[in-house]
Amino acid sequence: MAAPASQPATPPFTSRQFRDAMGQFATGVVVITTEVDGEPHAMTANAFMSGSLEPPLVIVSVACTAKMHDKLQRAGRFGVSVLAKPQLSVSNHFAGKPSPDYAPQFRSLCDMPVIEGAAVQLAAELQHAYPCGDHTLFIGRVQELCLDGECDGPLLYHSGRYAALNQLN
Repeated sequence: MAAPASQPATPPFTSRQFRDAMGQFATGVVVITTEVDGEPHAMTANAFMSGSLEPPLVIVSVACTAKMHDKLQRAGRFGVSVLAKPQLSVSNHFAGKPSPDYAPQFRSLCDMPVIEGAAVQLAAELQHAYPCGDHTLFIGRVQELCLDGECDGPLLYHSGRYAALNQLN
């Protein structure tokens, strides 16, 4: 692999411009969960992807300043719940905007808390954690998953707003 070309110390765009540009990439919305000392912990995220089919690996990106960051390292395991379209209040709750109308509903999957009613729920064992700028990429090996075949579609996030899937064909 060739060595990376030297980059200017300051990019020719602001952090806000970069964030807005990345916001043009529509993503699903997930809640990352773990358990520390018998207590469930959760956060909303959209930086989630599959990493490998064999072995089954997933990747979540968590800010180094997030409370969840240290909890994931400490627990060594995590859950991911891919939210369904009707779960906007769930996303808001774990993004720090709780509503009096929503109380978290967890269920256990492989002894890991996951969100009840999510389109997909999975439990993973932490395999690696790689520093990536101001975030860490946590790679987990999926131990169990549950797919809701009756889901009405995923909750999406695009350009700083929630969205729903509109089928084109």
